[in-house]
Amino acid sequence: MERNQMHRRLANMKKSLLDQGFLDEQFLRLEELQDASNPNFVEEVVTLYYRDSARLILNIQQSLDNIPLDFAKLDGHIHQLKGSSSSIGDKKVKNECTKFHEHCHARNADRCMRTFQQLQKDYSILRNKLKTYFQLARQVGPIDMARRPK
Repeated sequence: MERNQMHRRLANMKKSLLDQGFLDEQFLRLEELQDASNPNFVEEVVTLYYRDSARLILNIQQSLDNIPLDFAKLDGHIHQLKGSSSSIGDKKVKNECTKFHEHCHARNADRCMRTFQQLQKDYSILRNKLKTYFQLARQVGPIDMARRPK
């Protein structure tokens, strides 16, 4: 694939992720921190996010499996996941965490479960999309990643 085509494809992928509400401005801020001395910074941060958040999601799942639900414990786990998601710009998961938090405070187990299912879906979709994005970004080169989509 021609280099200019790869640039356009990468820019379009990022724009699509922003337009579809998967990512927010925080992801762009992370890309602005990336430079020649640390060309894989964003990918490394996102990789750490997925490693740590997998543990949090497992903790949430295990807490949802315990009856009666410990809403305070669930709320603590979801608060951590929301913070982590916000730090990389994972907008959809962050928004689902906000809903989950509200359902915890309302002590609504059914809505917590349904929101968690949506959260897991959004989490997986973005993970797969970012995997493709970073594969292409490595081919394009580190300097071009920090450009904001038009």
